[in-house]
Amino acid sequence: MYRSNNILALIPPDGDGKKILNQALFFQENLGMRIFILNIIDKPSMFNRLFLPEKVQNMKKEALRIQQEFVTKAIGSDIPRNLAIRVKAGNLLKVLLAQSKNGGYEFMIIDKSHSPGSLIRYETDKIISRSYCPVMTINKDYPIKEIKKIIIPVDISQATKKKLLWATYFAKKFEAKITIVSALNINLSSRRSLAWRNAEKLKYMLHQRGVDCEVEILKTTSKEKHKVIYEYIKKEQPGMVIIRTHQESNMSGTQIGKFVSEIVHNCKMPIFTVNRFLYPMPVDFEY
Repeated sequence: MYRSNNILALIPPDGDGKKILNQALFFQENLGMRIFILNIIDKPSMFNRLFLPEKVQNMKKEALRIQQEFVTKAIGSDIPRNLAIRVKAGNLLKVLLAQSKNGGYEFMIIDKSHSPGSLIRYETDKIISRSYCPVMTINKDYPIKEIKKIIIPVDISQATKKKLLWATYFAKKFEAKITIVSALNINLSSRRSLAWRNAEKLKYMLHQRGVDCEVEILKTTSKEKHKVIYEYIKKEQPGMVIIRTHQESNMSGTQIGKFVSEIVHNCKMPIFTVNRFLYPMPVDFEY
């Protein structure tokens, strides 16, 4: 059964996990959601599962106890009702993808700073492209304390409806301003370009929803688009970036494309990626 208004956060019970937890709680508190704090342990061997099932059960119980103790110590109080602890055993990537499909979460939070035992870049890209719910990547070493500006890079070849729904949601929750940004590598006046006209349509849609929004068209000649966008994001320092994943195949099988991957891994602020899957919006979403 679908559990509405929930976040899944991958958080190991260690020093890095405490930093990730603090950022995850920032979103949980501001969005008014329930958060499921997940740790993934190694899958027991076939021998233990067949012949030592009691040992396997004790291992899971101990891992759950450690996770509960970690969270209690990190927040400095008993675990409140809007925090739930989960421990799963298995491959990190497979468990997260299964949770995204069957867990009923609005989105998941994962750390992109390559902490020991966390997902590597290839795995992060794979999660973003294959997850059944949106994925927010954060950097544990760059905590966010407020979100007053949200940047949305726009590619005119991409669908935008779901991205705008999430943009509306976050903008209203944080009372943030949105900047729609697109990079052009053609010698046209910005206001004659298809990108500008499409961005203006998105701006109008957001204004209709009561969201403050502006459009920025960046011109590039020799630089790749993702580099121009990244430089703009780095200069503006928004609280969050919302981006739609590309639906292109490549040899690595991650399917998100270089543009999205470079933005996700080079930007220090949270990047919220919206993929191709249809997924319910939070129950308190105001259209």
